[in-house]
Amino acid sequence: MTRILIIDDSKVMRDLLTDFLTDEGYEIFATGNSQEGISKGLNGNFDICICDIHLPDKNGFEIFKEISTGKPNVHFILTDSLPDHLSEKARRAGAYYHLKKPFELEQIRTIINKILKPVKTT
Repeated sequence: MTRILIIDDSKVMRDLLTDFLTDEGYEIFATGNSQEGISKGLNGNFDICICDIHLPDKNGFEIFKEISTGKPNVHFILTDSLPDHLSEKARRAGAYYHLKKPFELEQIRTIINKILKPVKTT
């Protein structure tokens, strides 16, 4: 089963994503605390991390760097009301995807399907 870590300081966003992704059949762990998110990300076996860029004590880029250093196979989706320069920074940092808030839940589904789509070999 695909495991997804959600790190977002908005309880509404965590609950919305948790409910939606649980209904989609994924195992979810959600937290609003960046330190708990980093700990879970490094010690758990997550396939995907959906992380807000603006958190009270760390930003999503720092969290991405810490988790991806220890767990390079975790796919990151960074979220926020990203101005264009932050979107570009997310791409340069190596984040697989980024979403500007507000976004549609269908966008999350589409991105996760792209991440999980098996690579075709010829």
